[in-house]
Amino acid sequence: MWTALVTDLFDRTHDSWHDLLDGLDAAHLERRPTPDANSPGWITWHALRVQDDHLADLAGRSQVWHEGWADQLGLPYDADATGYGMSSAEVGAFTAEPALLLGYADAVQERTTAIVRGLADDSLDRVVDESWDPPVTLGVRLVSVVNDVTQHVGQVGYALGLTAD
Repeated sequence: MWTALVTDLFDRTHDSWHDLLDGLDAAHLERRPTPDANSPGWITWHALRVQDDHLADLAGRSQVWHEGWADQLGLPYDADATGYGMSSAEVGAFTAEPALLLGYADAVQERTTAIVRGLADDSLDRVVDESWDPPVTLGVRLVSVVNDVTQHVGQVGYALGLTAD
């Protein structure tokens, strides 16, 4: 069943968040490789927000962000923000404890797994976004999210390497 494959892809990116962030402190997450670059913490938050937002939309469910995580993390952003279009100053305002950010990652992964496992075998061709030409199917959206999150995992690893003590 294809859902096992997609779940495995999301499991691997989730494991990578823990591999990268476990044992760090907030200062590590806030270090920007250059003054206007995205920080590792902000990139992680952004990737998780996109995964949370897009998977919730696919399933017609609420985002875990809106189920207490926005309040717990207390970021100075609009409640619906995912990071798209943020200014350098907004990126620079990011601050979070790694354990709390990883808690959000765990909640997003748990919800993602439940959503993917609940999808029907024939749902990949269902159109989920008609604002594109051609319209975006559920399968294309899943591939897009996995691709986006995977790239951001790599960016975080690279940024942490550039800013290491």
